Amino acid sequence: MKLLIGNIAPGTSADEVRALLEKYGAPGVGPIEQVAGEGSRPAAVAEVAAAPEVLNKITQRLNGMYWKGRSLTVQALMR
Repeated sequence: MKLLIGNIAPGTSADEVRALLEKYGAPGVGPIEQVAGEGSRPAAVAEVAAAPEVLNKITQRLNGMYWKGRSLTVQALMR
């Protein structure tokens, strides 16, 4: 399953995103893909080895969180 983390600060590394996810309970964080967009509101898509219930809990904890000067938007991508 994947998490889309939007509105991250420009220049945020995949390792910083991984550390944030792990801090808030995301198990088994896999590859993280940076999504540049138009540049003012970068995003990242992270693979997370978690059940949908766990992913929803993490999404609720992180969505709207103020991190590195930005208010995050977080969505679970369940495909």
